Amino acid sequence: MIKEFLLKNGASEVGYALIDGHQSELLKHYEGAEKYKYAISVVVRLSGGAVDGITDKPTHTYFQHYRTVNAFIDRLILMAGMEIQRQGYDYIPVAASQSIGGYTGLFQHKTVARLAGLGGIGKSGLFISKKYGPRVRLGSILTNMPLECGTPFEEDLCGDCNICRSLCPAMAISGKSFSLDNPDDTLDRHACSTYMKEHFKDIGRGVVCGICVKNCPHGLK
Repeated sequence: MIKEFLLKNGASEVGYALIDGHQSELLKHYEGAEKYKYAISVVVRLSGGAVDGITDKPTHTYFQHYRTVNAFIDRLILMAGMEIQRQGYDYIPVAASQSIGGYTGLFQHKTVARLAGLGGIGKSGLFISKKYGPRVRLGSILTNMPLECGTPFEEDLCGDCNICRSLCPAMAISGKSFSLDNPDDTLDRHACSTYMKEHFKDIGRGVVCGICVKNCPHGLK
């Protein structure tokens, strides 16, 4: 019923993930959240037109769309969480976009989406949906509601492709496949964030880029 509610109200994909065993990784900034063994991954597809407008830099249209979709996801997961609570369970809505110090996300939505089986993590460090590539935004709901969870996605979606690496103006993408053992080997988050702030500050204060999002072959299909 929760999945049906989310899809009916605008989600593009919904997956359930068992996060038991991943709490130390996912919930380190959420005190008292260890009781939540399950998470719901909510995927919203971005506008193809807004993404296609990106050239060698983001556009005002892309920034506005990015911010609007984040706000939409936040409202959507709140509404679903309230329904979960009405059924007698607890929940924590995890906002679509939160960062610590500008480089690190407060919560790894892409890990939840991968555990739910919705897609993998590419060389760009982005979540790559099996259906829509990286042209998506993510939100999550933590809950103690028992869920029938998906199978974690293990496939390497990138293979020998290095298009994102070759086009990254910050040279922040190493070209190495994402590894759970060494997740920081894929993307230099400091280089990415610094370049955006220095070169794209006239567009959304330098918090978006999108070049790798636009050019990933999985999103162009």
